[in-house]
Amino acid sequence: MVRRTKAEADETRTRLLDAAEEVFFEKGVSRTSLGDIAQRAGATRGAVYWHFKDKVDVFASMLGRICMPFDEICDDKYGDLQPLERIRLSILKVFESLDGDERRRKVFETALFKMEYVGELEGMRVRHVESARLSQEKFARDLGLAAQAQSLQLAVSPQDAALGLHSLFVGLIHGWVLNEGGYPLVAIGRVTVDVYLSGLGFRLDL
Repeated sequence: MVRRTKAEADETRTRLLDAAEEVFFEKGVSRTSLGDIAQRAGATRGAVYWHFKDKVDVFASMLGRICMPFDEICDDKYGDLQPLERIRLSILKVFESLDGDERRRKVFETALFKMEYVGELEGMRVRHVESARLSQEKFARDLGLAAQAQSLQLAVSPQDAALGLHSLFVGLIHGWVLNEGGYPLVAIGRVTVDVYLSGLGFRLDL
């Protein structure tokens, strides 16, 4: 029996995930079998099971190769900025990372519109819900701090304001993905987010 090198194994794993991206996008997750993925990758079903436990593991590993929007928002790389600027820049960077990235858009389209988060995939839904909760909580904290910094009395609680901002953020991404990148996400997203923040009473020219 020929022993495979780590580099060869890694190459096979990458090829399988590339194939999974394509087949999941074309057929949807529930209608895709591990055999379909193996065939597209030019590999055997045994190779798939060598690298992954099951289809859920393949799907999770595929998503793991890209940074999901909620995870990007929760990344505290802009912790040294003022709260309002932290919100605006973190959202803008997500839009910039998506706009023009056709491969990433297709992965998101698969995750959003070409699978059912039930049965064996219920755990993935739970993970996404938790990531969304954490990013919304981060918005709420920063909106509260920004209101204090500007001596602003919000008309709604920071939590409710964060819910609206989070819904706007998610809705822009969903609409962009659904329309196959049919509008400039960065330009539209920047303006729309600033309009929302201004509507809450924030001064953006500070």
